[in-house]
Amino acid sequence: MSAVSIEKAKAVLSDFVLVNQQTNIDSFILGKENYTKFVNEFWTAKQRQANSIHEISYRACYKPQLPRFFIDLFTRKGDTVYDPFAGRGTTPIEAALMGRKIVSNDVNPLSVILTKSRLNIPTIDNIEKRLDEIKFESVGADIDLSMFFHKKTEHELISFKNQLIDTEVDNWIRMVSTNRLTGHSAGFFSGYTLPPNQAASQKSQIAINERLGVVPSYKDTKEIILKKSKSLLRDINSKLRYDLKAVSSNSIFSSLDSRETSHIVDNSINLTVTSPPFLNIVKYATDNWLRCWFNDIDASEVESRISLCRTVETWSNIMSGVFGELYRITLPGGWVAFEVGEVNNGKIKLDEYVVPLGLKSGFICAGIMVNSQDFTKTSNIWGVNNMKIGTNTNRIVLFHKPK
Repeated sequence: MSAVSIEKAKAVLSDFVLVNQQTNIDSFILGKENYTKFVNEFWTAKQRQANSIHEISYRACYKPQLPRFFIDLFTRKGDTVYDPFAGRGTTPIEAALMGRKIVSNDVNPLSVILTKSRLNIPTIDNIEKRLDEIKFESVGADIDLSMFFHKKTEHELISFKNQLIDTEVDNWIRMVSTNRLTGHSAGFFSGYTLPPNQAASQKSQIAINERLGVVPSYKDTKEIILKKSKSLLRDINSKLRYDLKAVSSNSIFSSLDSRETSHIVDNSINLTVTSPPFLNIVKYATDNWLRCWFNDIDASEVESRISLCRTVETWSNIMSGVFGELYRITLPGGWVAFEVGEVNNGKIKLDEYVVPLGLKSGFICAGIMVNSQDFTKTSNIWGVNNMKIGTNTNRIVLFHKPK
């Protein structure tokens, strides 16, 4: 790549961050190249509160303000935003709220269930009417769930599982039910368990119950679903409901390996904002086993398709294939914001592995943005001693596809 192209890519960021006096602009050397690093609190506190539709739980997900920052900076209404590791759908939903087209992919089909229904939103009246139509039957689950649910609650869940069909309102109820299965407060169907973004194993839940001396109490599932629906929809008006549905009708939702996305057209994506799984730290299918069961998804089959990497080298090999696809589908002049979390308390600097992967695929690295909050000393982030470790940090490697 020519020096002119590289400087042009960097200039987009530099022009933006220089208007903020508090931005710390630093550099670091990787190989023979010098790369720019921008450190500041770029989003979260400095942006408006996220829309209520985002408020569903999922493990290892970033705040909606992160994708909003890059969507606002690098795209216009009508552009297409992609996330190959969509998870709960933070990037595609934020993009849809901003009037962009979306392509959402995640190897776990749960992602489609959690994302698409929040773009095809029924009214509260229709949700309440459909809940009234569900007739509870005294039918138990095909697996032992007594450690999670009161028997009556279990019967209600099985009734939902058996009676919900593929309609807008039923898909919404399925999504909310999936989100409310397990948690540590009264707003969930289960007794007290782990935080709401994962389910303990049956054996572990029995141990939790014994340690706390508790037995799962009855939960009114319809009441919980309706209450959560009202909370999710408090920022949704009729116009936004219409706009989100229009975006959804022109979007792509898939559950494929992010290295094998031939369904996405060449040079069609303006911006990718994503956060890939990091090594073997998070076992997404295992954590979501109960959600998978409720939605008739084979968790073990999903687990077999999720690459859990025990070494950085293995992780890098997989991400190399992802970057090959990202380069193919990115529009010339388009961008990729690749969030790489901290691994082993910062001992592994994934940015140093990600930069060469992007370069090898053909991208220009425009720099790295570190969104940091509560730092008292930011000049030595990544490798040099800090007097204080900041909280809520995100590290994003930015790539640009030359025209």
